[in-house]
Amino acid sequence: MSRPLIVTDCDEVLLHMVVPFRHWLDEAHGVHFDMRGQEFTDALRHKDSGDILERELVWTLLSAFFDTEMHRQQPITGAVQALARLSQVADIEVLTNIGERAHAGRIEQLRLLGIDHRVHWNQGGKGPPLAKIVERLQPSVTVFIDDLGVHHASVARAAPQVWRLHMIGEPAIAGQVPPDPNAHARIDNWAEAEEWIRERFTEGKPAPAAA
Repeated sequence: MSRPLIVTDCDEVLLHMVVPFRHWLDEAHGVHFDMRGQEFTDALRHKDSGDILERELVWTLLSAFFDTEMHRQQPITGAVQALARLSQVADIEVLTNIGERAHAGRIEQLRLLGIDHRVHWNQGGKGPPLAKIVERLQPSVTVFIDDLGVHHASVARAAPQVWRLHMIGEPAIAGQVPPDPNAHARIDNWAEAEEWIRERFTEGKPAPAAA
């Protein structure tokens, strides 16, 4: 029988991202990043004027961060250890919305931190690429982990048999985001998440159909 499968996001699930990104913006670009419940593209303001950054500049800065500053990112508490234990019983693949040019850097970043699993880069909804991973591996049970509701909705459409865990491992923003209705559970720490994942593996059943 095929092993269970975990397909996990990276930023805010395995690694802190918004906090080191905020620090870098402040230090290097004179930009204030207010994470309190705003749309990402409206959360960045010039410190000298208070004006919202132009949308194109936001994405330019985000790309620059991943090009040169990924060394600032550190693991979410318990993530490395939990994945190491879970890898003894399950296949693990990382599905991250990062540009192709940053793909090799992300692989090396994770490897140096002790997370040495196959990494897929992606743009857009994660449902279709996740469905391809499931088709390739034919796992007994699959668990998908992500911090963004849009990806849980995408997976629910493209691979409804997959269990969906909504996790925001960054305490600075976790309390501002409600549980996503397209996920089967919301857990923001790896100790409880590992237990929930193992329960899904033990049950050995696909996720229930949407109501």
